[in-house]
Amino acid sequence: MSNLRKTVAIDMDNVIANIEEQMIIWYEREFGVRIDREAMRGIPEGDAFPDKDAVYRHIFTAGFFRTVPVMPGAIEALQRLMLKFDVYIVSAAMEFPLSLYEKYEWLQEHFPFISWKNIIFCGHKGLIHTDYLIDDHPRNLDSCRGKAIMFSAMHNLNHTQYNRVNSWPEAVALLESELENY
Repeated sequence: MSNLRKTVAIDMDNVIANIEEQMIIWYEREFGVRIDREAMRGIPEGDAFPDKDAVYRHIFTAGFFRTVPVMPGAIEALQRLMLKFDVYIVSAAMEFPLSLYEKYEWLQEHFPFISWKNIIFCGHKGLIHTDYLIDDHPRNLDSCRGKAIMFSAMHNLNHTQYNRVNSWPEAVALLESELENY
């Protein structure tokens, strides 16, 4: 067995940050209409709302990324994973330039135990070479150099090409079982 710890890159949006819930909250605040999360099943995020432009308007608005709810179980899961893995937060934040500082502040508030050295904001995740990548978007998993793990989100439920986890307890169990087989 190697003395080197395995590395895990973890996406932010829809993995540790509940972007779907934030989109629903902001849409309801603007239009007074609550979108049922189940109605988003298998539909790209922007297409799941009656006003298709609203989601894009919201994600380019200051404050959107700073106030996102944390995914259930994410804090405890990352604390546990950090005991056995080198954990990196990886976000393609360059797509939404306003999000850079907001995402950093959000991480400092909710995940203060993650060092700034373990936070990577980039444009393309194909540059990241870790043993595992947990992400909700197939486009990011397609360029993964290690083992790709899809974190379930309403928009990706029709994708079957990757190992899938539906929750943080499932993700931790999968990664810990990988160590046992290593």
